[in-house]
Amino acid sequence: MAMSIKLCLSFTSLLLLTACAPMNQTNPPREPAPQPPRVSSGEDACGANRVQDRVGRRYDEALGESMRDQSSAGALRVMRPGYAYTLDYREDRLNVRVNENEEITDIGCG
Repeated sequence: MAMSIKLCLSFTSLLLLTACAPMNQTNPPREPAPQPPRVSSGEDACGANRVQDRVGRRYDEALGESMRDQSSAGALRVMRPGYAYTLDYREDRLNVRVNENEEITDIGCG
């Protein structure tokens, strides 16, 4: 029995010493962070400046089509109060914000 106690103590002390030993661990090389998305630098890529005279008018489909054609926007999005919209930024998209009465309150890119 004395031999098994000595063996158990030897094994336990060996485990404790191994746990305290420094570990040689190398970290894998880190990849550089991705570049942030490019946002136009104040340019009017969707042509919103060309259709600002429509603010205050009542929106309808025909007006929307003429705004998209005159602005040369790639897409048109009408944003109504109470609706959910994606937050992705598309510089060629014309955003037309309307109020509850379908009157245009703001026109911009995004």
